[in-house]
Amino acid sequence: MKTPVTVTVTGAAGNISYSLLFRIAAGDMLGADQPVILKLLEITPCLEKLKGVVMELDDCAFPLVQEIVATDDPAVAFKDADWCMLVGSVPRKAGMERKDLLGINGKVFVGQGKAIAENAKPDCKVFVVGNPCNTNCLIALHNATGLPKENFFAMTLLDEYRAKSQLAAKAGVPVAEVTNMTIWGNHSSTQYPDFTHARIGGKPATEVITDSEWLKGEFIKTVQQRGAAIIAARGASSAASAANAALMTVKNLVTPTPEGDWFSVSSYSDGSKYGLPEGIICSMPTRTNADGSHSIVEGLELDAFSQEKIAASCKELLEERADVLGC
Repeated sequence: MKTPVTVTVTGAAGNISYSLLFRIAAGDMLGADQPVILKLLEITPCLEKLKGVVMELDDCAFPLVQEIVATDDPAVAFKDADWCMLVGSVPRKAGMERKDLLGINGKVFVGQGKAIAENAKPDCKVFVVGNPCNTNCLIALHNATGLPKENFFAMTLLDEYRAKSQLAAKAGVPVAEVTNMTIWGNHSSTQYPDFTHARIGGKPATEVITDSEWLKGEFIKTVQQRGAAIIAARGASSAASAANAALMTVKNLVTPTPEGDWFSVSSYSDGSKYGLPEGIICSMPTRTNADGSHSIVEGLELDAFSQEKIAASCKELLEERADVLGC
């Protein structure tokens, strides 16, 4: 049997985690032969609810689960963690500006970053789901002193899946036909779903879908506003789809990427790729190599339209960074 991997999940009693934990326990994320230790972190008022989640996990009798720890103590939750999945964050409420949300959640991710540095394994990976996830990730990175910058990620695969779904529906093909889709920038309404490099059935998406007005207009807007549309439709934010994308992101990060393809994830920009600013957590086309390392796909030609859209999203990320400098 393999050595167990310790996975810490924050906000463990929340809706996203409820859809996520059982799939991690079943082996969908790290593999059907990989034992796991689950460490679940919640705020004190939610511990009783978390107790119920643990009871259900116990009742599933997952063979891969070696131990489950439920706690409100970050030092306990992050102890010896291999993967830290930071799902929990304060949701945006009516009348709340994005800056207000950053200020509230910034304090949370300061503490979690420090707790990770003090308790997790030195080579642990940190994946942020809680919004605004790009800048929350940047806050955690700066407070997790000693951990490599390249070990921090934030989620934009959900946006990639939304984009693939829209392209597939427009082309009238199964979603599996859509590859090489990239989300650039921030996980927000400024993100840029890059249709110019996407492929459908192996052909450029722009050859299969010749309606450029739709691609540059309705397609981008639909992807950018999909989260808000789901809230309007079901009265709550994305949960199952967010959990699926979170799980699949980690799976992508531990599994070599198929030849010729890539996936979207936000990571630290060192300023050397595509003219992106240094010092932000930015979504880029990424590959996982055979040795487990990660690399940004290079050599993609960005037309003027793409450059303008990417620059707008990076501008927002720089503004968010300025808002949380105190963190």
